[in-house]
Amino acid sequence: MSIQNRLLIIYTIIFSMAFIVFAVIVYELPRSRILAQIDGDLKALATEVVQPGSLPEVLETFETASTLVIVADENGEIVARSRNLTMFNDLLDPTAGPYEESVSVVRHGSTQLRVYTVPLPGSDEQDPHYYLQVARLLDTYEQLNRVSLTALLMGFAAATASLFVAVLLTPGLFKPLEDMATAARQITRADDLSRRVPYANRPDEIGDLARAFNQTLERLERLFRTQQRLLADVSHELRTPLTTIRGNLDLMRRMGETDPQSLAAVQVEIERMTRLVGDLLLLARADSGGLPLERKPVELDYILFDVYRQVRILEPPVQIELTAVDQATVLGDADRLKQLLLNLVENAVKYTPPGGEVTLSLSKKEGWVYFEVSDTGIGIPPENLPHVFDRFYRVDKARTRAQGGSGLGLSIAKWVAQAHGGAIRVSSQVGEGTTFSVTLPLYSQQTDSTNEDDLDQEKTRPSLRTLGANFRR
Repeated sequence: MSIQNRLLIIYTIIFSMAFIVFAVIVYELPRSRILAQIDGDLKALATEVVQPGSLPEVLETFETASTLVIVADENGEIVARSRNLTMFNDLLDPTAGPYEESVSVVRHGSTQLRVYTVPLPGSDEQDPHYYLQVARLLDTYEQLNRVSLTALLMGFAAATASLFVAVLLTPGLFKPLEDMATAARQITRADDLSRRVPYANRPDEIGDLARAFNQTLERLERLFRTQQRLLADVSHELRTPLTTIRGNLDLMRRMGETDPQSLAAVQVEIERMTRLVGDLLLLARADSGGLPLERKPVELDYILFDVYRQVRILEPPVQIELTAVDQATVLGDADRLKQLLLNLVENAVKYTPPGGEVTLSLSKKEGWVYFEVSDTGIGIPPENLPHVFDRFYRVDKARTRAQGGSGLGLSIAKWVAQAHGGAIRVSSQVGEGTTFSVTLPLYSQQTDSTNEDDLDQEKTRPSLRTLGANFRR
């Protein structure tokens, strides 16, 4: 059953219950109150009538009043009646017994009476048994019935009209959902993720749903395009080394002997393919959540010195300087953090012309660690800055490929920074250089005592100034 039909059933049940409650309140409660008041008046009157010597006087007083009184014997014969009782020749309540008290509503033609029957005291076994019937015309009660009936009819009309309006409005309320479902099915059939569902500008819940659905479509479209670009870039990246390897193998086959230069070229391309496949595997495992990270205190300053030393050993054609290094500890994976720093430093060295300068700095402030890599390279155009962390994105594709880059280093660096609760940003000026800034949360542990092994380690640990001086030699 559809939600629309279920809502209609719920509306029907609610309106029906509301009408029943309304009928009880409008009819039963006033009716019970009026009858209770009439019964009280009749009993009071009966008590006054049955007093010795008061019956003839009381009967004379009822001449034009709406209260009727009769006295009958046990055989149902009327022995006395009030003077205003001219329209009835029979008992006021023929069903009432002479030996017990009773109250009932009796209809005589078009007239309704509330009759109270009570035995008269003082009768003995030799005398006939008499009983008294006191009644009152239910004119007010009749008016109440008419008012109640009118109110019930109005309530029924209101409930019916409300249900009718609900039946008319419900399809209209569900029409946006049906349109959104139709648009979603069309998007699925056409495989066109660029389309969007309507009603995204509405300020209500349907608008929120449409906006959320459109955001999902936008994300899917972006992921789909990224996947397409990734496949195209991977195919392009693998085609070049495979073409080189095949060409050198064909050359050696035609020559009939091994060519050292061809073997060296094949080795270079194989290493490049190996790096590319390794980086792709790393990012794929990271995207799927299958790449675990250690969570241990890591001294980032020592990792920075290790990266600095590793890059200096390669004797790059640029000058690398450590401008400021603070002792900073972060919680994370030492290998991945080293990979982050190494990727940024190698990227800066790679894109800085010979004779340029690359500076490294590590500082901490207000619970955060700041690592910066600045170079004096040619810089990155402003239109390319938002895409430098995209996979296989290159500002200069030909130059990067000639330098052996895979276009995944910055993507890996961004993932490592975010996986450690940090962020990475880039700023650049064309012709002046580029600066990559990494922000990581500082790890701090409050302890009251220090382990003896830690004390020994502090004693044997060289100062940062000494390490920096040694690395600069």
